[in-house]
Amino acid sequence: MSDIKYILGSFGDPDEMMHGIEKLQENNISIYDVYTPMPIHGIEAKLGIKRSRIDIAAFCFGITGTCAAFALIYFCAVIDWRVNIGGKPSFALPDFIPIMFELTVLFCAFGMVLTYYASTHLFPGRAPRVMDLRATDDRFVIAIDANDNAAHTEIDGLLKDAGALEVKYNERKYISYE
Repeated sequence: MSDIKYILGSFGDPDEMMHGIEKLQENNISIYDVYTPMPIHGIEAKLGIKRSRIDIAAFCFGITGTCAAFALIYFCAVIDWRVNIGGKPSFALPDFIPIMFELTVLFCAFGMVLTYYASTHLFPGRAPRVMDLRATDDRFVIAIDANDNAAHTEIDGLLKDAGALEVKYNERKYISYE
């Protein structure tokens, strides 16, 4: 087993990178990941990335906030400290809608921050993993797992034919900004 973990094809143009992805997929070469300095329309579909389910998580956090607000208001206003003010009912729902809305937003916001950190493994204090520093500036990088694909020279040739400016063989050493 070699020390090479990833083969990185660096492109200067997003269209050339998309062409490189097509060439690699035509030859049944699996792509580990793609790094770009800006969002590229249609790349998720080309790589076969499934639609995110983060909206379902947001809905669940929001419903949890609404239910928590309802339970807290009901407990305080009806069970624990019933106050008779001018003959009004103890639990007047329209009065408590703003509080329920605010807790819905609060739970959703905090829950989404935690979900984002958990799904991307970007917890505070952790150094980011970057394959090639130029991928955050002006290069479009295709990373191919070298252990899954044995034909390194074929991959090198395909990337160069697609317009790669540079092909690097990378070990699994991530560059940190520290």
